[in-house]
Order: sequence, then structure tokens, then C-alpha cells
Amino acid sequence: MSHRNRRLPPLPSEPVRRIEAGPWAIELLPGAAYATRYVASQSAIGFAFDSQRGLHAIGSDRVQPFDAMPNGLAFVPAGCDVFSESPEGGEYLRIMRRDGLALPGDRAFNNRIDPQAIALALRMRGALLRPSVEDDWEAWALALAQRTQADDAPPSVPSGSITGKRMRLLDEFIDAGLDGALGVKVMADELGLSEGYFMRAFKQATGQSPHSYLIDRRLARARALMRDSTATLAQIALACGFNSQAHMATAFRQRLGISPVQLRRCLTF
Repeated sequence: MSHRNRRLPPLPSEPVRRIEAGPWAIELLPGAAYATRYVASQSAIGFAFDSQRGLHAIGSDRVQPFDAMPNGLAFVPAGCDVFSESPEGGEYLRIMRRDGLALPGDRAFNNRIDPQAIALALRMRGALLRPSVEDDWEAWALALAQRTQADDAPPSVPSGSITGKRMRLLDEFIDAGLDGALGVKVMADELGLSEGYFMRAFKQATGQSPHSYLIDRRLARARALMRDSTATLAQIALACGFNSQAHMATAFRQRLGISPVQLRRCLTF
């Protein structure tokens, strides 16, 4: 049976994590199916850690398919009509003001790849997974809000060969083979691209290297398997393509700021 034909069972999701700091409300939404429709009562900033696909209509009555790249910054102004649904969703950071003041900007956008926004969002996700008294939530939220208005912000749809459709094919290929040996050359071959061209185009389209993205996919699968699972951490590590439990633990601490043991404890209590 080929990788593409293998069907994987649905995985459990983590709880929503939320923190309120000064005028800000920050939420980390787990990757899960969703369907929502509303008129935004206040402006909001979003950041998609994972690639997502589904249907949406943002500020329009025209519903159309979307393929969102990972690491995409988004903004929804107050009063915007929003419809969005996805059969799988993806991990998502959402930031709003609680004091009724609107964030500047009157045009919705998503899928903007901004290196500074990526760094801020990763830091905030790690802090939400393991809060600390040293967290500077107000400064982080304000800095991310400023990235939505930055004059040097790159276009929402960067040029390059890694389109949303190709990203979807790559995700399917990666997810079906996470327990095996995957590498940059294998991923490039799947899309019919040379290794060098694939690496450059992927970085341009997502803001990170293919190798870094592969680690993120492994971590996402491991996090899902930890919730309500009887598998040991060593078994989960091997199922997600890590060489060992220690290898997985190192990746958790480096990427998420929390160990697998600490995260599993949070998920089971």
C-alpha cells in the first residue's frame, strides 16, 4: 500500500489555552475541525502554525476554497463578515483587545509570511504551553499587532513554486510517512522538483526550511498522540519518526519550551 493510500485514524486535540494580560486576550486554538460564521465585533490578529484548507468568505459573500500555507499572519478588522470552515483545521494563535479599542487597519488579509511575526508567534505559543512569570504578554501582543501594519510587510501570497495545492500534497505525503525516514530530497522528489530549488521555494513560501517544517509535523503528531493515549513516550517517539525518546524530548524543549513529560501531565489532569 502506498503512503498516499494509507488512512490514518483521527487524533485527539489539545484544550484551548487562553491568557488575559492588560487589554489583550490571547488564545491558542488546537488543530481540529471547525465551522464558524460571524460578524467581527472587534478586530483580531491570527497566526496559523499549520497549513489549513477548507472554505471561506472573508469580507465577502463569495464562498471559495482556500489552501493556507503554514506560518501565515492574518488580520480581521471590526465589522468584517467572516465565514470559514475546515475538516481538519490547524493550530492557531488569536489575539484580540478586551478594552473595546479597535486595532488599526480596515482590510482583512491572511497567509502573510512575515519572519518577525513568525518569531513572535512561536514565542507566544511556547509561553502558552508553559506559562512563566517572566512572560511579557503585553509587549508581545503589541509587537505582533504592529506587524499587521508594518510598511515592510511582505505580500500575502509570496511568489514561488510551493502553492497551496502542492503544500496539501506534501502534507499528505509527510503525514502518511512520519513513522519512516523522510528527508528533503524525498519531499522534493514527491513534488517533482530539484532539491536545491525545493529548499529555496519552500523557505520563500513558508518562512522556514523543509527540515524545520518536518520536525514541526512530527511534534504535532506526537502532541496529538499524547492526549488520552496509553502509548509510552518511547513508542510515540518512534511512531512520529524520532530516533529515540531523548531525540523527541530535545525537539520539544527547543521548539515548544516544554518537555514531553510536562506536556503530557498538563493534558491528563
